[in-house]
Amino acid sequence: MASDPRAALDRFVSALQRHFEAAASRRSELDPTVVDAYDELAAAFVAYDDALFDAFDEVTPFDLTDEDEDDDEYDEDEADEDEDEADEDETDADPAPTL
Repeated sequence: MASDPRAALDRFVSALQRHFEAAASRRSELDPTVVDAYDELAAAFVAYDDALFDAFDEVTPFDLTDEDEDDDEYDEDEADEDEDEADEDETDADPAPTL
């Protein structure tokens, strides 16, 4: 059953407000109140985005990514750069003299 996009929007806005309040009163780097508000905000966003799509075939311009996926993409990009640099080093080297 599809969720009502207006209700999902209201929950998303409320989650934004709770996240702001939690961040404004943060007590430490890993304050559990902020972490919980972050998770609730992410879930509310996904619910809103899904409801919007189901009702109107429309999406928001935002994309949540998994941090592990970002790390994997970074590792792949870094490996590609290292490979490109190795290729450049091979082409820049003076060729071995021919006997």
